[in-house]
Amino acid sequence: MEMTSKQQLSTWIWYPGDFEIWLGNRFNNRRTERGAMFPPFWKQDSHWATVVFCKTVDLQKSETITIAAEGDYNFMLDGKLQFGMPSSFTIPAGKHQLYFKVYHLSSPPSLFVQGGTIHSDKSWSVTYEDKIWIDENGKAHGSGVYIPAACWNFNQISTPPSQYQLLREEHQPISETKKGNGILYDFGRETFGYLKFKGLKGSGFIYIYYGESEEEALDKEHCETLDRLDCCGITTTYGTSKAFRYVYVETEVKYDHLSMDYEYAPHDDKHSGTFRCNDEMVNAIWETAAYTMDLTTREFFLDGIKRDRWIWSGDAIQSYLMNYYLHFDKECVKRTIRQLRGKNPVTAHINTIMDYSFYWFKSILDYYLYTGDIEFIRELYPRMKTLMDYCLSRTNAEGMAEGQADDWIFVDWVDFPMHKRGTLCFEQILFCKALEVMSKCASLLHDYCHYPEQKELYLADTKQYEQLASHLRDQLKAAFWNGEEHAFMHAIEDGKINDMITKFPNMFAILYDMVCDSEKPYILNRVLLNDEIGQITTPYMRFYELEALCMMGLQTKVLCEIKDYWGGMLREGATTFWEKYVPSEKGTRHLSMYGRPYGKSLCHAWGASPIYLIGKYYLGISPTMAGYEEYIVKPTLGGMEWMEGSVPTPFGMIRLKMNREQVSVYSDGGKGLLIINEKEIPIPSQQEITIDYD
Repeated sequence: MEMTSKQQLSTWIWYPGDFEIWLGNRFNNRRTERGAMFPPFWKQDSHWATVVFCKTVDLQKSETITIAAEGDYNFMLDGKLQFGMPSSFTIPAGKHQLYFKVYHLSSPPSLFVQGGTIHSDKSWSVTYEDKIWIDENGKAHGSGVYIPAACWNFNQISTPPSQYQLLREEHQPISETKKGNGILYDFGRETFGYLKFKGLKGSGFIYIYYGESEEEALDKEHCETLDRLDCCGITTTYGTSKAFRYVYVETEVKYDHLSMDYEYAPHDDKHSGTFRCNDEMVNAIWETAAYTMDLTTREFFLDGIKRDRWIWSGDAIQSYLMNYYLHFDKECVKRTIRQLRGKNPVTAHINTIMDYSFYWFKSILDYYLYTGDIEFIRELYPRMKTLMDYCLSRTNAEGMAEGQADDWIFVDWVDFPMHKRGTLCFEQILFCKALEVMSKCASLLHDYCHYPEQKELYLADTKQYEQLASHLRDQLKAAFWNGEEHAFMHAIEDGKINDMITKFPNMFAILYDMVCDSEKPYILNRVLLNDEIGQITTPYMRFYELEALCMMGLQTKVLCEIKDYWGGMLREGATTFWEKYVPSEKGTRHLSMYGRPYGKSLCHAWGASPIYLIGKYYLGISPTMAGYEEYIVKPTLGGMEWMEGSVPTPFGMIRLKMNREQVSVYSDGGKGLLIINEKEIPIPSQQEITIDYD
């Protein structure tokens, strides 16, 4: 339905973060294991049941407003309670305060107000009865920190937030084969959605066995997901949402046709990243990575579409970065970050994993760099502080992060013996980066803030977190650096150094600039390029390993690694990228994980990292100031004959073409700098430049 200009001005509003928490609870609790629901094992918060919205208006003439709410509500005008729950009300001329209190348990209390000049939007004040308000000048009043009312794109009175859902389109199987007592359907590649049986005749059950592989779908006793549908007296029925390529169906009920409703998050192809080159294997890898991202970008960025279907912070931070080079979906990034953080008080690490809390901090500064959205930092900063307070409360006597009994220290899935107890060097590097992020965000808010008292608080935070980060940086270098090995050691256990060398802390030391430039080549050669060091077998940590190599200028080697590792999955028949890949494993061994024959996710978000690596280190496009106000283009062929591609930004697209003789760049905006053969050439806005180089 086409919106009128009046409708476009009004939008549904709610308490910040509540929509994401409510939607995330629905999202995270959809996981099933063989027909049984399987909720997440971490704390799940709820939205506030009662929320108050307030707006001061000054009208030249009287105005009638239309009112709608999700929940029961009352309305006060200038402190006077009005009768019932009016769906419309006439506000007299003059200055007035509008005050709505909304109560709703099943979804976040939300409000829609529409008049000639009065419109519900993010300028409204909101509280969950903590008595914190903001005046018309933007100054907070009360005992806490004010966050403005939240909104998104629910701009119709008839489409409140609780009706949010992804889009669907019907897809058909490419083949069906009689197998035993049933039929095996193949949909051609990994997909996600709802099976749809049409023309049902009779009554009885339909037994459905889903598989990311043919073997899984046909293994009725061990497949990870299944459905049993009761078809009593209906002509069309749907299964629950599932991930699959193959479906095995057994039933005595007759039906005319089986298809699926593919469920997806929409994106704008005109504002999406692209890539092509002379190497068809690299092209296939990029396209498969993009499809993997499309499947795992849903209401939120999730890990894998078959098994967990949960929102994990370590997975999500990589999805954000890949997203900035593919679809630049800011809203999905913000939804995911908000949902992961939840509410106060903090009683556990995000996802119960210490490293995942540290990644969460970094994701916020990454978001600001790519988008320039300072308001998001302003919104989240109070929750950043309380989470950091929690992290600091769990440090040891030396001020280092150390796992407690209720923490999960993840790092990575590894195929070699590696203790995760004691004080891990890897965790200190992530912790130090999180403290640096806190200092930087406080500094940004200090520069952004107009109130002297608040500026002083931000300045004090900037100094405090900077001092903590500097101290921890010195501590970890003194405690873990081995000058003879030119590498960081693994951990301190029971007061003694565990001198095992792993790639994890050493590659993050390069990524997060925890060592001086003169030490990085030693780490590169003695650790990252050393085959005697335990090898990484998950795309999760290969993301960081290959980024560190790219930062050291090894794009030609990295391209070979990408073709070998991700190309290896394609040669095994992958249509999306996997949770883990060990090239030495053959046949059905590729399908197993966690002690289950089909436990491995064959469509996992962290498998899509070639999108980010190619966009940032081959096309060479990255922001140097927030929101691409300034950016660099530093392209590298890395063994390719030619390449062309585009990267989305807040102002439009940056497009690049390059072969061994020329490079051409076009940008829709921003202030860019092309760096080629150590030369720096300014990139004009909306004008293509072509440079010959040797």
